[in-house]
Amino acid sequence: MQSHFETPILFLIFNRPDTTRIVLNQLKKAKPKRLFVAADGPREWVLGEKEKCEQTRKIISTIDWDCEVKTLIRSENLGCGLAISSAISWFFSEVEEGIILEDDCFPDLSFLPYCQELLLKYRDVDSVMLIGGNNFQNGIVRGYGSYYFSHYPEIWGWASWRRAWEHYDFRMSDLENTLAAGNLNDVFKSRKERDYWYQKFLQTKNGGINTWDYQLTYCILKNKGIAITPQLNLVKNIGLDNNPTHKSLRDSKKNPGIGSIAFPLIHHKMIVDKIADQYTFSQIYSRSFRRIIRLIRENGIRNFLSYTLNKFFNS
Repeated sequence: MQSHFETPILFLIFNRPDTTRIVLNQLKKAKPKRLFVAADGPREWVLGEKEKCEQTRKIISTIDWDCEVKTLIRSENLGCGLAISSAISWFFSEVEEGIILEDDCFPDLSFLPYCQELLLKYRDVDSVMLIGGNNFQNGIVRGYGSYYFSHYPEIWGWASWRRAWEHYDFRMSDLENTLAAGNLNDVFKSRKERDYWYQKFLQTKNGGINTWDYQLTYCILKNKGIAITPQLNLVKNIGLDNNPTHKSLRDSKKNPGIGSIAFPLIHHKMIVDKIADQYTFSQIYSRSFRRIIRLIRENGIRNFLSYTLNKFFNS
């Protein structure tokens, strides 16, 4: 890898100094020349969160390589959905293309040049809207290339372009018209898959789910876009590590380990692998794994368990 990594990186942080330090130390090995850091503000009602946010932000001051650092530090809490989406909008107002990592997304170092090469290769291909770092195919190789194409964006470490993010609409303002016209129907492989996404999109638009990534999936599907998925997992979610209460999730095949992708990359035809997408839907989305992760991220493990137990005993 070159002495200083050229592609800009957005690093999204919040209230976890432990994972933030681990991910930043990994990035330090690549010495990115441009690092953008965005931090949501603490929630007033969460005891001790202000101190954790302050500890997390101080870690950024330990950057000791030649690096241009720009920050977007919130004093008030915007919540998962608005904080992350507005930070990405800020990032792409500054750069034409780049890599996005959250504070619990630990990348193999090969993830960075993989993104850099594909950002260049597909820079002017409007239909390619996202380069993912995750693979949830459980060891199944899809096609002959170093990666394959999918309708599903995976966002535990990803890269994209300003020209793709410009289509993003946090409020999903045209959702009802899109669904009524059936403009997404040719994407889905089954009624179950279609109904799942219709429900999630509507819940998100109506405020039932506080997130930003369902809007991104909708954006890509609505615009007939496609995403790139590597043949092996390049970014691991470490937000569940050291958490014995959720050992079953931590050890799950849905949170696989990471590997290094081989170079030179072998490029693939731009055809969506529908069989791989069906497998992804059955293994990840239809089992609501992401919802569990999101609840843990937003509320902390203790609040998540309290919510789950309360729902169980009062159902």
